[in-house]
Amino acid sequence: MEGMEKSPSAAAEQAWIALLRSQQLLLARVEAALKAADLPPLAWYDVLLELSREPETELRQFEIGERVLLSKHNLSRLLDRLAAEGLVKRQACDSDGRGNVVTITKKGLQLRERMWPVYGAAIKELIEGPLSAAQIRSLGDIMQALLQNLR
Repeated sequence: MEGMEKSPSAAAEQAWIALLRSQQLLLARVEAALKAADLPPLAWYDVLLELSREPETELRQFEIGERVLLSKHNLSRLLDRLAAEGLVKRQACDSDGRGNVVTITKKGLQLRERMWPVYGAAIKELIEGPLSAAQIRSLGDIMQALLQNLR
């Protein structure tokens, strides 16, 4: 490793900054659209989406955390709120008793379905508005390449 350049190229640094700034601004716009529609925050949608992908199956709390990338503490607090609203059911795991399993309720499915049109419209406006179909495909390919490298 000695002698190897440890600083990124200027192009890599610019790409990194643009990626982070874009992510922050895109998420802020989605959050604003949800709030304007009197809907809960995006994190609620993300958890409900993951649970709705397997509505007949319980997910362990840590599995949800891996899928939505929330800290353990933040996820636990969010699940408390979702359970209090009747959107999810959380109970001790029968197989080992150490963790929780979570299932989505009918009310949770209905909320996710109400949130999607607002979220989907924001994606359409923010991604399809300024980018061509070819740019969208390229962006998807680039993001997939980054994700594969990180896994």
